[in-house]
Amino acid sequence: MISRLERALSPILGLLLFFQSGLVVSGGAVRITGSGLGCPTWPKCTSGSFTPVPHQAQGQLHVWIEFGNRLITLGLLTVSVLALVAVVLLKRTDIRALAIGQLVGILLQIPLGGITVLTHLNPFAVSSHFLLSIILIAAGTSLYERRSLNPVVLPVVRPGVRIMSMAHLVLTALVIIVGTVVTGSGPNAGDSSAPRFHIHIQFIAWMHADLVIGLLLLTVIMFILTSQYSTLRKRVAIFGLIALGQGAIGFLQYYQGLPELLVGAHLLGVTLIWISAWRIHLSTK
Repeated sequence: MISRLERALSPILGLLLFFQSGLVVSGGAVRITGSGLGCPTWPKCTSGSFTPVPHQAQGQLHVWIEFGNRLITLGLLTVSVLALVAVVLLKRTDIRALAIGQLVGILLQIPLGGITVLTHLNPFAVSSHFLLSIILIAAGTSLYERRSLNPVVLPVVRPGVRIMSMAHLVLTALVIIVGTVVTGSGPNAGDSSAPRFHIHIQFIAWMHADLVIGLLLLTVIMFILTSQYSTLRKRVAIFGLIALGQGAIGFLQYYQGLPELLVGAHLLGVTLIWISAWRIHLSTK
């Protein structure tokens, strides 16, 4: 008989992945609204309070956007503890290391967020904060995929397909990394006074676009060559659809002058792209 804790594990791990993705989106909201220094100190929001106070120098909207991002981190920490407790109590040694890694990674995010604030949104600190979230999302996806004691057994893929899948994953990661450089070089760096990367925005944006085109071409090739692997091919198709939508949003936001709504949609797309790419990778293991 399945225990209540076993039934609860799936939604807990799903919620963990949701919060990990939500942290990226809320962090993006901080950047595109210029709210990165809404709470100008760390760990407190102001020098005398952990929570926002009325009439502080920063605009209240910016304050609550930044503080909301900090609250999501607190929620993420809580869910990661619940996930680890559930995994330990269920004696799921097969996924225990992943659950521990989630908690450790989130604990690392907290001081890294503090460094980001205390360095006045240095683009290297901001990018590191984001890229750690990307690593944790990958691990959270693996954790959720392995939640069942009786997972679906997938066929072993040919070595060539496995190599192509790894190239696809690496190229996706490279697209995301270069995308953080684009953001750190443009107007949405988190605050009007925040330092930027000293890279010409048009150059790095076109480099990012070229990598996206290469990724789309590789996705098409993978779709053609994986017809005998139904689950893998389905995941490649899902990735392709998300990537096309993401590419269209990226094209529009560049030529529309980076409107906030489109930039926010693009950040949501980044998390979906990465989860989708990681699920393709998992299908070949």
